[in-house]
Amino acid sequence: MNAFIIGRNIKKLRDERCVTQRQLAESIGISFQAVSKWETGTTTPDVTILPEIARFFEVSIDDLFKPSMKAYRHKG
Repeated sequence: MNAFIIGRNIKKLRDERCVTQRQLAESIGISFQAVSKWETGTTTPDVTILPEIARFFEVSIDDLFKPSMKAYRHKG
């Protein structure tokens, strides 16, 4: 798992939806520090949390790993 790619995609999705690290963290039951570590590439999300992240952002788990994930802002 490429920590940089998934972290960058989580940040991109968060920014597009104007969601804070704290809001994401609270919605999936983790600390905002964990989200920060994902976004900086220090750590990666546990595999058991990936479905929750994908569900929160309404994307597939595969999308989280795409090196060139497209913007979802206008998805609908």
